[in-house]
Amino acid sequence: MKRRKLLKGLLARKRAGLFRAGYEFFLEPSLSLRVRKWHVRREDWPVPPLRIAVVSDLHAGEPFVGLKRIERIVRRTNAIAPDLVLLLGDFARGHKFETREVKIDDIAPVLAQLEAPQGVYAVLGNHDWWADRAAQRRKSGPNIYGEALERNGIPVLSNSALKLQSAGIWLAGLEVQRAILRGLRRCHGLDDLPATLAQITDDAPVVMMAHEPDAFPEMPKQVALTLSGHTHGGQIRVFGWAPFVPSRFGNQYAYGHVRENGRDLVVSGGIGCSILPVRLGVVPEITVIELSA
Repeated sequence: MKRRKLLKGLLARKRAGLFRAGYEFFLEPSLSLRVRKWHVRREDWPVPPLRIAVVSDLHAGEPFVGLKRIERIVRRTNAIAPDLVLLLGDFARGHKFETREVKIDDIAPVLAQLEAPQGVYAVLGNHDWWADRAAQRRKSGPNIYGEALERNGIPVLSNSALKLQSAGIWLAGLEVQRAILRGLRRCHGLDDLPATLAQITDDAPVVMMAHEPDAFPEMPKQVALTLSGHTHGGQIRVFGWAPFVPSRFGNQYAYGHVRENGRDLVVSGGIGCSILPVRLGVVPEITVIELSA
């Protein structure tokens, strides 16, 4: 009798383990999608409220992030009715478990259906640079992912800033800090924060797109909000802590809203995965920031 109960218990635990593994490896990466909202209130915000929708780290590739899923993400983002849509890079695949490649030439026309009165803008991610072999050989752009987005009417900000006149803000985009591969675990960055900030000619607030949140500590106070992706929230996150975060700051800038020295950072959990198609405790998300006084 005791042996039978023990056997049943072992089988139940095995089934639960298989279900949990299936959820972590398939259901959460490929089916789940939520809208995660952050309210950022600033005493020095001098312009009308701004609703920003962020889509980050698609890491496109079947079966997890195919074109149909990207179409769903676009529809869901448009339904939020954002003032501004920002794409924070890593459109390229992030792991070797895809069953079929999804090319940027197919992705970009779908993303071009995003709608916002203040526009749709993008920056590139490290995987977008790593996937472009010609850019790696040149150690510079142009980049095939950026070119495809531009052809479809989505401006890509690379160490550049522009004034959104009707919103009364500057929008800036910093290039990637880990762009050009230089041997095992060594990368050369293409980011140039001083050159980006030099293009800002008045004291209007700045919203900065920076794929990696590690750029945040260098931002001056005029940068009211920095928006980043890259970390996927750690991809596995338990009780607000991730065992592995691709950042030299560890969990400090892994996910969510951070306020430091009068400046604000929001890190999106993103959509896709890198290294392994595993997500636990970090549901794929469209990130929405309500920015106001």
